[in-house]
Amino acid sequence: MNELIFFSQSICIIAFAIIALRIGSATLTTWVTVQAMVANLFVLKQITLFGFEVTASDTFAIGSLVGLNMLQEYYGRDEAKKATWTCFLFLLFFAIVSQQHLLYVPSPGDSAHGAFVTLLTPSFRLFLASMSTFFVVQQFDIAFFAYLQKKLPNQSFAVRTACSLICSQFLDTILFSFLGLYGMVAAIFDVILISFAVKLISIFSFTAIFGRLNRAVKSSCSS
Repeated sequence: MNELIFFSQSICIIAFAIIALRIGSATLTTWVTVQAMVANLFVLKQITLFGFEVTASDTFAIGSLVGLNMLQEYYGRDEAKKATWTCFLFLLFFAIVSQQHLLYVPSPGDSAHGAFVTLLTPSFRLFLASMSTFFVVQQFDIAFFAYLQKKLPNQSFAVRTACSLICSQFLDTILFSFLGLYGMVAAIFDVILISFAVKLISIFSFTAIFGRLNRAVKSSCSS
């Protein structure tokens, strides 16, 4: 069941990416930012996927980077760079207002405060690890995708995106595991291997879907 949800979620992310691309760079930047915020919220939920214990946020983290690559491919590197700073700004805004939200004293009839406390009070270490890792990986992905555009100009967008995502997600896995989980888990290298394996499945799924929808992406940009 989780695998079916995972593939349908991937298709949903790509479909909204095409719609955002069709509307314009501002909408695509918004889409990248929303996915970054969703990824940082959904990372708290643990699921079993392809037999591995993982978080429920990988598709959104990868989808956000796909959006950055689309911005760079169709609107230029400067637009992608602006999107990373937009992402960081609103992630910081969400972090601040979510903590302010928890300061409100709930009324006697409130039933939602406990759920908000659970969702919005992850450890400070995990929060810093998540935000800093995401920002560094975005910067790396922009630079590496630009390199691939020069070195592989005849390859499709899907192929270049897959190459950049494999490298950027490997960096993401290493950084977050050591910054956020080192000392908290018994076998850090097992966590890295399992997490990266699931991300590879996500990347290849995205690439396969993009390969089929590549014409739609190009036509939506040119129209």
